[in-house]
Amino acid sequence: MSGLNFLSKIETLYQQFKTHDATQSDRLNRYRNIEPESAEFLNIFIRAQQSRHILEIGTSTGYSTLWLAYAAQATQGKITTIEIDVARSAMAQKNAIEFLLDDHIDFIVSDAQEYLRHSSEKFDLILLDAERDAYCEYWRYLPHLLNEKGGILIVDNIISHQTEVQAFLDLVQSDTTFTTTTLPIGAGLFLVTSL
Repeated sequence: MSGLNFLSKIETLYQQFKTHDATQSDRLNRYRNIEPESAEFLNIFIRAQQSRHILEIGTSTGYSTLWLAYAAQATQGKITTIEIDVARSAMAQKNAIEFLLDDHIDFIVSDAQEYLRHSSEKFDLILLDAERDAYCEYWRYLPHLLNEKGGILIVDNIISHQTEVQAFLDLVQSDTTFTTTTLPIGAGLFLVTSL
């Protein structure tokens, strides 16, 4: 898919998701996709880093997954994306097929903590955008899944939901083997990499 075609289609899809979320009073029924500027940053970052092994925790309907896969096309990379909701994972898979990006994505329906506990893979980039009350538990496993040479964890919603993630931020920042920074992009991106 050409760049212009992708950008046009992904914008249309984002607007559909945004319209859906505006009609939902219950937060859990919203798709809660990453903001477009954050997705565009990830696209650029993957291309610059030449990331090939990418993990996404929290597929939802696949908006961010499509951006990750679009970038991974250029790096001959592969996305592993985890979602606990069967219906949302199915919707994400359907979108990936429509965007001709499904060859670059492995969809896994699972509890993220179970996946992290049993995985021995190493990833160049991990995107964490899931239920925030589980982040501290995830941190028990995430450092072991990052590629030692330049692997990076990127966490969404760090500024918009700071109180909900403060314990996680404190936990990560207390680990002196990692360095971190927060970027005021979208809802706030928290970047973590080993020293």
